[in-house]
Amino acid sequence: MPLQDQLDAITANTRKLVQAERLAISEQAVEDLFRSGIEDRTLRVGQAAPQFSLVDAATGRIVRSADLLALGPLVVKFFRGRWCPYCVTELEAWRELQPELRRRGALFVAISPQTPRQSDFMVQQHALPFPLLADPGAELAAQFGLTYTVAPEQRRYYQSILINIPFNNAGLSYHNATEASWRLPLPATYVLAQDGTIAFAEAHADFRVRPEPAAVLEALDALNAPSPQ
Repeated sequence: MPLQDQLDAITANTRKLVQAERLAISEQAVEDLFRSGIEDRTLRVGQAAPQFSLVDAATGRIVRSADLLALGPLVVKFFRGRWCPYCVTELEAWRELQPELRRRGALFVAISPQTPRQSDFMVQQHALPFPLLADPGAELAAQFGLTYTVAPEQRRYYQSILINIPFNNAGLSYHNATEASWRLPLPATYVLAQDGTIAFAEAHADFRVRPEPAAVLEALDALNAPSPQ
């Protein structure tokens, strides 16, 4: 089943289970984020990707983009957190596609602002074979133009459905949450060529929309294609 069909099924189920007045808050937050123009500020194909050094949740080791790119092209997936069913579904899809990535000589990392402890839970629960890297305060995501702060109205929505983003991101409660603990990235997917140039880029203000993995694999195929003589 195409990834977007799986995500649309989550949306349909949510609309059955969540009260209409609560859903309206979330729908408005998505619309406000789109109208902010954030999508227009994200990094695009042909631009240089920021280098990074981030902690791998499973090993506690620093993972450097320069080291990964020395081995092959790199798929970088920014996601919101383990509390997001859309993110879980997308990462599980990429779990199944690891043989396709290896066949293309590519590596894959997933990056979020959640704590290493939360990412480690996610790795174990969903048997994820790739690194989940910690980006505290979504600072790297900001360099890609992806970061935003959850609006007060949507914070109340998340609280009403028992999603504690400050705890997931920084181990904080609603009462002592900082603004940084409410920062999230747009879900986004990048393919980086070995020189660090962005070869594929897709990010959406609507968290329910994600690129099909097939499009990402096509971008990797294009990188591996022989240069015209």
